[in-house]
Amino acid sequence: MSIALLDCTLRDGGYVNDWKWGFLRAKDIVRCLTASGIDVVEVGFLRDVVGYDENITVCSRIEELNLLLPEKRSKTRYSAMAMQSNYDLGKLSPYSGKGIDLIRVTAHDYDIAEGLKFAEKVKSLGYKVSMNPINIMGYTVSEVVSIIKRVNEINPYQFSVVDTYGSMKQRDFERLVRIADSELNPDVRLGLHLHNNLALPVALSQRFLDIKFNRGVTIDASLFGIGRDPGNLQLELIADHINDLYGGSYRIEHLLDAIEDHVMRLYGNSQWGYKPAYFLSARHNLHRNYSEYYIGKGDLTHRDIDAIFRTFDKGKKSAFNQDYADHVYQEYKLSNIDDTQDREKLKAEIGSRPVLVMAPGNTLSTHKDVVTEFIASHKPVIIAVNFAPRDYEADFAFFGNARRYQMFSDIACKRIVTSNVTAKDDAEYHLNYVLLVERNDRYINSLPLLLRLLSQIGIAKVSLAGADGFDQTKQNYFDEYLLSAIKRDDSINDYTSGIIKSIGLKLNFVTPSLYETER
Repeated sequence: MSIALLDCTLRDGGYVNDWKWGFLRAKDIVRCLTASGIDVVEVGFLRDVVGYDENITVCSRIEELNLLLPEKRSKTRYSAMAMQSNYDLGKLSPYSGKGIDLIRVTAHDYDIAEGLKFAEKVKSLGYKVSMNPINIMGYTVSEVVSIIKRVNEINPYQFSVVDTYGSMKQRDFERLVRIADSELNPDVRLGLHLHNNLALPVALSQRFLDIKFNRGVTIDASLFGIGRDPGNLQLELIADHINDLYGGSYRIEHLLDAIEDHVMRLYGNSQWGYKPAYFLSARHNLHRNYSEYYIGKGDLTHRDIDAIFRTFDKGKKSAFNQDYADHVYQEYKLSNIDDTQDREKLKAEIGSRPVLVMAPGNTLSTHKDVVTEFIASHKPVIIAVNFAPRDYEADFAFFGNARRYQMFSDIACKRIVTSNVTAKDDAEYHLNYVLLVERNDRYINSLPLLLRLLSQIGIAKVSLAGADGFDQTKQNYFDEYLLSAIKRDDSINDYTSGIIKSIGLKLNFVTPSLYETER
């Protein structure tokens, strides 16, 4: 059984930097990989793009990708990837006898027939072809066998088992690779492409090598596992494993040089690797963009996301559809309950006392004397938003965010909870989320939700403390425990300011705030 490693750093890793490697940097990565003895180096995508940019590893012409290849090539061969839905084969020159000689063809489940025809045409142009069906985990056993039979008619150089959504566990892996090995023509290589959603690529690739296949095998990997989050199998680890146990002669030092010189600089901006959100997308075998999208909402726990994924239509899993994602999100969030009695009770409890809404901004600490003096002189009803104040005694805590409610589940004061967080538990007040959120709200921020509630129950004036607003240059929560991992920018302040202003309450800012339009 011959073993080959295929590096996909410049192609799959390009999701991290929009394939903007820079010509000299990309060329040096290819040089390092070639010097290390990697069997196949994939240098980029063939796609329909306007013009040629030497700094980007996505090109319309194979001659443009060939410019990245070194003069001294040793045993290394080179490949490119193409998809029939976004590449016009009329732009692909027949194989010239040098340069890239392997084209890897991908296709989704909904256009697999077109993908196979595309692969057949590529082969007719003189190239070796690898057929890489997207999301093989989404097929039944009979569908996999049917696809392989059609692949055999083309008789490509290689067929790859591609774990697109990183959902493959060992039992799935064993079943799929053994089916492929038994059904493929004997002269077709078997490839394996893994993603890191479940942190299993190293274990599965080592198991792949332990199986005695009746054919040559190829394992895809990338330098330091670089790739669209959560990344790929780490090339340097599997190469070292092959050196140790299978007589490999890969020069690991060249791989480490390439990582240090070219890959680590990207890691701070996009830290690919195992993350719980991608575990959930893999668990339900659906496109990772759904996890990214729901985590980005900022108001869902992983339990919420898991519950949403359980409701997904099978036909919507393999390709990200934002309209569908929004629809399911709204269906989950807009839990209608009758909150008439709770509203009347809350209004009676507040009575005619002034209201101080306390948000978890850092000014609660830096302006503590001002806040303490205000409380002493006005004796307000204090309502905290999504947290439990440490140095102040709140009368109520309002939660419109399930993640924060979990964090402060043992809060001592009375709790006001919106129905998207929990429809029924032991909280004192349950409010209908539908009546507090506007359909066009771009960000779901609990402060505007609370202000809407107060306005709706007849409160005309509200004082605010700790409503600092978002500042990405500094810590602006009174406790770093409350910092969110969700990436925001300062434009959220203008947006939230506009929402607050539209509610129509008379606001008094006790502490400085980026939401404040006038003092």
